Amino acid sequence: MTEAVFQRLAEVVSAGGRAVCFTVVEGEPLGAKLLVLEDGETVGDGPPELAEEAPALIRGGRSRLLELPGRRVFADVAAPPPRLLVIGAVDTAEALCGMARGLGWHTIVADARARFATQERIPSAHDLLVAWPDDALAQVAPDHATAIVVLTHDDKFDLPAITGALETDAFYIGALGSRRNQARRRERLVEEGVSESDLDRVSGPCGLDLGAGSPAETALSILAEILAVRSGREGGRLRETTARIHA
Repeated sequence: MTEAVFQRLAEVVSAGGRAVCFTVVEGEPLGAKLLVLEDGETVGDGPPELAEEAPALIRGGRSRLLELPGRRVFADVAAPPPRLLVIGAVDTAEALCGMARGLGWHTIVADARARFATQERIPSAHDLLVAWPDDALAQVAPDHATAIVVLTHDDKFDLPAITGALETDAFYIGALGSRRNQARRRERLVEEGVSESDLDRVSGPCGLDLGAGSPAETALSILAEILAVRSGREGGRLRETTARIHA
């Protein structure tokens, strides 16, 4: 049965799918494994009730040790890398992609201006799309493991980018810009029919309060907020929290 679990898991990983492999490490049946795919398919002889834990684990994207009644179970999450979609091929986009790529993320930059969306300007992007925001979003199809950052500072890009992003399951949507510009843009989006509750999903100005100034510092601030959101953290100082250091 273990061989069947590993074989199916290898198929899932090869296809870029998502799954959780549960292994009972304390309690009975000790050593039993249960593989649960994103679509609910199961393989293995582990306790079938473990499948109930799979959706939240897959969405969280992190392996962890589960403390369950009468047993401890290691949940090993298999998934493709998280994705970062940046709208706007500006200097901050390259800095963001460079840092995210260093974390193992898949980076995508989209800009309708072909002279900006070039490999010379954005060498750290895995994918460069010369496309308007709605076309870029359609191509990327952001899911729950995708963060979207809008850097364009231009309503003809910003408004459709944010509106389209809100129609996806992206776990993070951020928009660069001053507080005054954020308020003005929010008014425009409301006028276009976007609800206030939907706009609350948008982090704007995006980033943590690090006093950032340069494109690299701004990128660090934004990526730090993205990581905090993905981990369900507030992004404050560790010495002022009591939660576990590692999510």
